[in-house]
Amino acid sequence: MKWAAAAAMLAAALLLAGCGASRTRPTRGGRHGHVTVPTGTDGGRSDRFHDDISKPQESRYRDSTDSVPGGPPPDVGKLAEPIPRNEPRSLYGNKSPYTVRGRIYHVLPSARGYQERGLASYYGNKFQGYKTSDLENYDMYAYSAASKTLPLPSYARVTNLENGKSVIVRVNDRGPFHRGRVIDLSYAAAVKIGIWPKGTGRVEVQGIDPDQPSGELPSPPAVTTAHSGIYLQVGAFSDADNADLMVRRLRRAKIAPVSEMESVVNGRRVHQVRVGPLPGLERADQVSVRIENMGLPRPQVAVD
Repeated sequence: MKWAAAAAMLAAALLLAGCGASRTRPTRGGRHGHVTVPTGTDGGRSDRFHDDISKPQESRYRDSTDSVPGGPPPDVGKLAEPIPRNEPRSLYGNKSPYTVRGRIYHVLPSARGYQERGLASYYGNKFQGYKTSDLENYDMYAYSAASKTLPLPSYARVTNLENGKSVIVRVNDRGPFHRGRVIDLSYAAAVKIGIWPKGTGRVEVQGIDPDQPSGELPSPPAVTTAHSGIYLQVGAFSDADNADLMVRRLRRAKIAPVSEMESVVNGRRVHQVRVGPLPGLERADQVSVRIENMGLPRPQVAVD
């Protein structure tokens, strides 16, 4: 029983151990709070260090701000993308629901069917070698990512909507907890799809089902400038929490892919909840009827 209690305390402590610059202060972790990172996994640092998750976030990391290696970016063409495979859920980082900064998040049962558009960011030197939310060592030269809702570990394809470049990542961390951001990429993944050095980029994230043959993975979405695909705008909210409630309601109904976008209308920031892309007007009409049957107003049609 003592071991079970200690394990429960450690699980709480490590729930939010990862997720880049948007991390929150972890719960203190008892006698298991000190995690030693072996030499050779700390990004080339010559001395050993301890990832003490019992410390406040502002003092847990050796660096106060995040950064990336100097000089030209690495030749990511030599890095192999992870091959999606079925893995057991991590004992850490999958608590559901969980709360960060007063907001409640639910971890999905699987990555199957997940699709969302929004901003991607990335994280680098500050977190190199430290523990991710599932108790792995963060490696900014591997294709990995942090998500608020995808299970740990799982796999996703991330596509830069500005240039069409995509990468498969293994999700092993939690975050980012900034509004409008849907995924935090490793440095290598950001370089791969062209988000580095801009810092952020508009992307689409598609969950991958490992049981689906690799040749049948979802195809990358069209670049934004191609203006292809029909979307239904279900609502536009000034309050992000109300938008999130609508997103969760639509996803529970399993009507079609749901996304949340931020935009500025007449000088005001609004959060748009949309369903799509849909293959044609006939399918859009069918989805519109289902949305109305949920007691919601008839959505507006938009071509993106």
